[in-house]
Amino acid sequence: MSSDTALLRRAVHLAHDNRARGGRPFGAVIARGGEVIATGVNDIVHSHDPSTHAEMQALRAATRQRANPSLAGCTVYASGHPCPMCLAALVMAGADRVFYAFDNRDAAPYGLSSEGAY
Repeated sequence: MSSDTALLRRAVHLAHDNRARGGRPFGAVIARGGEVIATGVNDIVHSHDPSTHAEMQALRAATRQRANPSLAGCTVYASGHPCPMCLAALVMAGADRVFYAFDNRDAAPYGLSSEGAY
């Protein structure tokens, strides 16, 4: 199994675990050179903060850990297609690549698509 596949699976596993705890089914991993820098899960249900998407939580943790606002050289692995807010933040931070496991068509039947925000 490739490193990308393993890290994407880790993001999906985070999403699954978050859902089991009553959260929304989204997880994210940020890695550099195959090494995990940070992870995040969607915390909207518990924090009541609409900006606490998994990618945003991972981005915040990664930039704090690195003491640098740049994600240059980093890859983001997300369980679902990043919404416009998350995608914009990842682009602004300079992430090299973004992989996601399911897209908006997969999420739509569950009311979890962000397609209407584009």
